[in-house]
Amino acid sequence: MSGVTDLSTLLASLEPVLVDGEFVYATVPSESLHEYLALKPIGMFFETEGLTLILPRDAAERARLAASAPLRCITMMVHSSLEAVGMTAAMAAALTTEGISANVIAAYYHDHIFVPAADAERAVVALRALSAAAG
Repeated sequence: MSGVTDLSTLLASLEPVLVDGEFVYATVPSESLHEYLALKPIGMFFETEGLTLILPRDAAERARLAASAPLRCITMMVHSSLEAVGMTAAMAAALTTEGISANVIAAYYHDHIFVPAADAERAVVALRALSAAAG
């Protein structure tokens, strides 16, 4: 099942949905992955300095992990292709115009944007406006 690659179609079909809950980024030693899987991270990335986990805020707090400021996740419901060109740039530009930082993660089916919790509602409005303008 392949995703959409046409930028106009992607933008017109974004359908941003604000995911329930708050998330944080935290880092732990790479060799300790098995110790942190019980925290149910929704994302992870191995870097030279350690393993970055994206996990629910309350899980990080219970584990007493040093973590980023709280973030909200906005999922684009359009099934975007990993080979699509321009979608991330267009979404980042729309959020930049609003002064909202964005951490974008592309998964197999959807793109997910993590934004500061305080800016989440404004970010959804900006992404919906981007989609409406493309439609």
